[in-house]
Amino acid sequence: MNALRSLDAFKGATVSLDETTGQFQISGAKGLTNDISNLSFSAQKSATDTTKVADFNKIFGSMNETQKAQNAASDSSLSMQIGANEGQTLNVDINDMGAQALRIQDVDVSSSKGAQTAISVINNALEIVSAERSKLGAYQNRLEHTINNLGTSAENLTASESRIRDVDMAKEMMEFTKNNILSQAAQAMLAQANQQPQGVLQLLR
Repeated sequence: MNALRSLDAFKGATVSLDETTGQFQISGAKGLTNDISNLSFSAQKSATDTTKVADFNKIFGSMNETQKAQNAASDSSLSMQIGANEGQTLNVDINDMGAQALRIQDVDVSSSKGAQTAISVINNALEIVSAERSKLGAYQNRLEHTINNLGTSAENLTASESRIRDVDMAKEMMEFTKNNILSQAAQAMLAQANQQPQGVLQLLR
């Protein structure tokens, strides 16, 4: 790929052309394709032949349709609380995957050029749908992982509550028996203590 020139308006983006395949590409500084919806192009056959290439604007129009499909706006967004603490949320963003959003409702395959354009638009739509499916799969995996973690936390919390609230019957019976023995021993000692003064009084009589 031979870089032709840099576009200041594209913040470091470059236009490149593959001399072998004739593939024309616009790339951003970070490897991302920039928005080309507001650009205008013109092409001529050679440096000496200034005749404009036929149907170039039509081809460029299909490039814009592809870009619009890439920029399909979000159809709905949802924020879910997935934890006990503040900020433990999951934002689920689902893009519009309808034919209109993907720009495939007006594809025309009645001509060879239209079919070539349709192939490009449909391939791009397939890539967008595949990326969206991958994103939704990642959401599903994270939610399933969160559900498993919450289930484990709930089980541990229930076990902790049980240890706090439930009575160990064997231990409590031992404590009761010990306290009963101590109580009886105390009563016996008090009875003996009361008998000693009575014995002294009997001797004095």
